[in-house]
Amino acid sequence: MDVNVNTFPEVTLLVTHYNRSQSLERLLQTFQQQNISFGGIVVSDDGSKPEHVNRLKELQSVYHYNLVTTPQNKGLGNNINKGQDAVTTSYTLYVQEDFEPKPAFIQHFKDAFNYMQADAGLDIARFYAYFCYPYTKPYGKGFAEMVFKPQLWANNHLKFYVYSDHPHLRRTTFFQKFGRYAEGIKGDITEYRMAKAFIQHKGRGLFFENFNNLFYQKNSSDEPSTMNRAGWRESKNPLALAARFIYLQIKLARWTYDVLYKK
Repeated sequence: MDVNVNTFPEVTLLVTHYNRSQSLERLLQTFQQQNISFGGIVVSDDGSKPEHVNRLKELQSVYHYNLVTTPQNKGLGNNINKGQDAVTTSYTLYVQEDFEPKPAFIQHFKDAFNYMQADAGLDIARFYAYFCYPYTKPYGKGFAEMVFKPQLWANNHLKFYVYSDHPHLRRTTFFQKFGRYAEGIKGDITEYRMAKAFIQHKGRGLFFENFNNLFYQKNSSDEPSTMNRAGWRESKNPLALAARFIYLQIKLARWTYDVLYKK
């Protein structure tokens, strides 16, 4: 019998979900169409509306995932925590429900998985971002290792995002080294606090440099994004750009102190 080369029994696909059952279905369907399977699938729902929960239960019979629910919305941190608790394999591929893997994903996922198996010091391999990580050193096969530079003259504030909630592969022992996600706060603060823990505990991670080749992020009008940013941060107005520059330098100094001197 031929062995399916796209089967990963040591990896669980963890998907966090909130009111986007169509997006979840598209994600799981795409993995299936690309002949990619895992040792398990966990869908962690954050108190979605009844119509979405009902759809999750219908899809469960098709994709055979472990559905973890909560009666009310408790935020990003709780949603990832309870989902990760349900993972039993050695590795976790974390993907939010509004992403979809491109055909190129599988080869680079294999590379990342092989690297993490061979290098016990690696904690995470990232497959998507809005911007490149600013400070890296070459690792291999399109991956670079992220290098956190604490000096203030390394003044790209994106250096703090050694961790992000975009699609990534990690060891399931992640909590043992970096702690659990902060709960009861806004999602962007939860993400920052995990990045802070990653830096403070000397995490090591890979970043796929051509990240736009691996995933689509799809937000339809029926299931739009639930994350909104302040308008002035996106504006191209000269005054807004100047204000943003000053704001980011203040943030850089504050976050540097926070990461280096506060637990």
